Amino acid sequence: MLPIAPLTFLPLFKERIWGGRSLATLYGKELPAGLQIGESWELTDRPEGISVISSGPLAGKTLHDLVELYPEELLGKLLTQEGRFPWLMKLLDARDNLSLQVHPPASKAAALNGQPKTELWYVADADPGAQIHVGLLLGITRKEFEARTQEGSVAACFHHHTAHKGAALFLPSGRVHALGAGTVVFEIQQNSDTTYRVFDWNRVGLDGKPRDLHLQQAFESIDFQDTCPALVPELWSRAGDGVTTRPLVHYSLFDVDLFRFSPGASLSLLLNEGPLLAGCIDGSLEIIAGSGTVPLISGGFSLIPAIAGSSIVTSRHTGGLMMTVRRHCRY
Repeated sequence: MLPIAPLTFLPLFKERIWGGRSLATLYGKELPAGLQIGESWELTDRPEGISVISSGPLAGKTLHDLVELYPEELLGKLLTQEGRFPWLMKLLDARDNLSLQVHPPASKAAALNGQPKTELWYVADADPGAQIHVGLLLGITRKEFEARTQEGSVAACFHHHTAHKGAALFLPSGRVHALGAGTVVFEIQQNSDTTYRVFDWNRVGLDGKPRDLHLQQAFESIDFQDTCPALVPELWSRAGDGVTTRPLVHYSLFDVDLFRFSPGASLSLLLNEGPLLAGCIDGSLEIIAGSGTVPLISGGFSLIPAIAGSSIVTSRHTGGLMMTVRRHCRY
């Protein structure tokens, strides 16, 4: 039987041409020396990267081991994605612009030899003037978009927002987007790594060669009716004594919410027959579930198995800001 306790995992660091070292500066991540780390995969069950439990009686086992050995205890009524844990949680450090890109919608992914990918970005840190490119400008047609890809001016077709700490953006598959230079983001997404690049700023990759573009797949994936999408509203409401909450997205794949804790405040969270993924964005927190207790500081994550039923989150003397990922969330 799966122990009823919060689980923590070792991060997997990914070198990226657009990455940097901010995850060490902001969160104390022990990054490999000399590499530009753009992504820290905090919870993953991908063939190219699987999370390993960092401590406790299950230390050394992988997230995929748990999915295979304890599917009901871990997942409850949450469905797997092709036999794997269905969510992927990342920290992104963009010191340079990411490519202008799109992920295929579920209705077209198989025909394009890809997997659908819907995601949410929460900006945890941003340099002054940093931008997020998302959606198309009003009036941009597919014909104009395709022509501009040949001219090298397709970036002019994109709508954008100024990035700031606390900004959040929902990115359903089919929505063109790019994270701009000078941003650090918490990202929750479907378990997929299919990305079709439209434009990559005329740069070369880590191997010194121009990175591949995927124009035909991108043209088939882009929702050309998706214009000028808004940021997620910053609406806070009371969740308990000393705790406020802000919904980020309630969607068929996942429900994502923020919780802001005053120093010493506590809140009980119901898992509602599925697991709960908690990430500390700022401050310090403590998560109690079943027989286990896990401290979380900024940049730390924990997965509470469905069998726990509920979890108690308590802030320490600094207070804290936490992101939760669930299905059909209630508190």
